[in-house]
Formats: sequence, structure tokens, C-alpha cells
Amino acid sequence: MAKSSKLVVAKRGQVLLVRRRRDRLWMFPGGRKRGRESEKDCLRREIKEELPKLKLGRLRLWKEVKARNRLSGRKMSDAIFLTSKASGHLTIGDKREIDKATWRKPRGIRLTPTSRYIRDKLFPKRG
Repeated sequence: MAKSSKLVVAKRGQVLLVRRRRDRLWMFPGGRKRGRESEKDCLRREIKEELPKLKLGRLRLWKEVKARNRLSGRKMSDAIFLTSKASGHLTIGDKREIDKATWRKPRGIRLTPTSRYIRDKLFPKRG
């Protein structure tokens, strides 16, 4: 089982990203599992905590990533979920952890290593 879950939602060429307060790096929303919760339940809880007014469509598991990051050496253990529907205001719930949320293109922005991996697999550079 993955240790954390991430959400990827793309709309009109833009993706939903949140910014971590502690290092100001951007990432796909999500977080660590608690106890025996499933990856999908973890993601639902984290979204409710981080972006309480966001409504999501059906979640679909894209991939479970278990790898070592080439740059940081950090182990990744993430369940990556996709949805094609997301609506509502990007109101921040957990202001201690997240200070900003936005829809934007996934390039030209400082991402966490895991979010860079996800971006490079799902939204590869063109030619």
C-alpha cells in the first residue's frame, strides 16, 4: 500500500496545484495516510482538509508509484488519482500547511520532487 495519495485534475490545459507554506514549493494536492485508511479515503480526507469547498468527480487510480527520486534520494510511495471533474472555490482549509491554491500550467513553477515526477509522466514536454 502507498503511504500517501495525490490528486491530479486538469482543466483547459491547466492543473490544480497547492503551495506548501514551509518551503513555498508547489505540489498536487494530497497527503499521508493515517492508520488503516485506504488510499482513496486518504485523498478524500486530505482534499477536505486542504480545499474544503472543492467538489470532485469520480476518482480513478492512475498509478501507484514506488521509486527512489533520482535527485533527492527520497523514496516515493504514492497512489496517484485522476479526476476529470472539479468545481468550487479554492478556499484554503489548513492554513498551517498550505498557503495558496491555483489552476495553472504545470511548467515554469517550482514543484516538489514527487509532483515533478507526476508532471513529467502525465504532461511531458513537447518537442
